[in-house]
Amino acid sequence: MAKQITVSEYQTRVYTLLQQIPSGRICTYATLAKALNSSPRAVGGALRNNPFAPEIPCHRCIASTGFIGGFKGDWEKVPSGQNQTSKLVLLKGEGVEFDEKGMLVDKKRLWDEFKVEKWKA
Repeated sequence: MAKQITVSEYQTRVYTLLQQIPSGRICTYATLAKALNSSPRAVGGALRNNPFAPEIPCHRCIASTGFIGGFKGDWEKVPSGQNQTSKLVLLKGEGVEFDEKGMLVDKKRLWDEFKVEKWKA
């Protein structure tokens, strides 16, 4: 029997918007939070617990400074940095480049054209 995956309404909203980000483009936690009328920290929590990665492309969300940010709960080298390396590989495969310090090279890759549905209260 397959394990059933349960996500909150908020996670569903985050994951729905993530699917709008085209391959080769990225958003920031802050931009996604603004579209959701939420906070970057709450967005990060939803992304950290994304059971559908990388199909639901949480790797396309970076820090507002242009830093690569975390992936699957790891930020930089904590504990191994393996997840951040995976995020860099996924994004490089989509044409999004970062420098040796983990900073976005081409700011034109930033995307913020979310189409937000009216969510049920």
